[in-house]
Amino acid sequence: MSAPLKILWEITYLTQATNWRTFGFMKEPLTLQQAIVYFSDSDRAFQFALNLRFPGGKVICPRCGSERHSFMKSRRIWECYGCKRQFSIKVGTIMEDSALGLDKWMMTAWMIAASKNGVSSYEISRSIGVTQKSAWFMLHRLREAMKDDGSFKLGGSGGGPVEMDETFVGGKVKNMHKSKIKKQFHGKGTQGGHGKAVVMGMLERGGRVRANVIERRLKEHVYPVVDANVQAGSHVITDEATVYMHLNKTYYHEVINHVEGYVREHVHTNGIENFWSLLKRGLGGTYISVEPFHLQAYVAEQVFRFNNRATKDNPLNDADRFAVIMSQLGGKRLTYTDLTGKTGQPPQQA
Repeated sequence: MSAPLKILWEITYLTQATNWRTFGFMKEPLTLQQAIVYFSDSDRAFQFALNLRFPGGKVICPRCGSERHSFMKSRRIWECYGCKRQFSIKVGTIMEDSALGLDKWMMTAWMIAASKNGVSSYEISRSIGVTQKSAWFMLHRLREAMKDDGSFKLGGSGGGPVEMDETFVGGKVKNMHKSKIKKQFHGKGTQGGHGKAVVMGMLERGGRVRANVIERRLKEHVYPVVDANVQAGSHVITDEATVYMHLNKTYYHEVINHVEGYVREHVHTNGIENFWSLLKRGLGGTYISVEPFHLQAYVAEQVFRFNNRATKDNPLNDADRFAVIMSQLGGKRLTYTDLTGKTGQPPQQA
């Protein structure tokens, strides 16, 4: 560790030692400042990533699954005896083929986990010293790791009521040029969701939220999403939209008519509306302009932070959310071609 970092480490430890938890032979960081100091040491960053990637210290080759290998400490890579190839801690993760160090990846993961309304690629670029295009690519790869695996359904016996709603994402008409309004709305009027992307959301009270971009707010697009995410027979609550009319055939369905009021005893959709508020603050205030092609990734990011928020029963903090992201890096891959739909080389630094 360099002299300035050593001094900063000593000052931080002496003034904020009560806010740290034990991790190995050092203290695990709880704040961004502590994380910068902690992960600036490449050995600690490597050991932290290793413990999350291979719990228990059992390293497995990501290519062939062999447990027989040798470790080259000087280069921090393994030589696999099974496939006769070398692999690093990044291989088989969203960081594969990245030239950036673990310290930059960890700082970016910490910032996206801790920022309630998201963090822009320009801010990441300035903070860790990479180009804006590299930061944008990094953030999208981290969003890939943040996606909900959908391994279980909402509701069911013992689960809370599931609120369902949809929202429209798109530019405000008052900010559009007349030519764009004519092209986007095709003379159908500017009210409702004409020309905008549709996001379908389901929130289990006291539990998790799921959200998916759907093609249109029609039965053939809405019902498959509901069936894939909500247990049959669950208690569901929606507004008066006609698309939900036949949910009572599969679910116990209650409706709140917003013309009459927004709450009727336990019947309301205020929880999912709260999630829409968080989502749109991030899209409108931080990311400004999001292409429909990438919208699902930004939705997944906000879903992750909402599902890992601090609650009375589960008091998670920034360090916990960061650890969850780092533990989900393995087994996922997002190439530059898949992200952009274009051939060519990705940003050099990323």
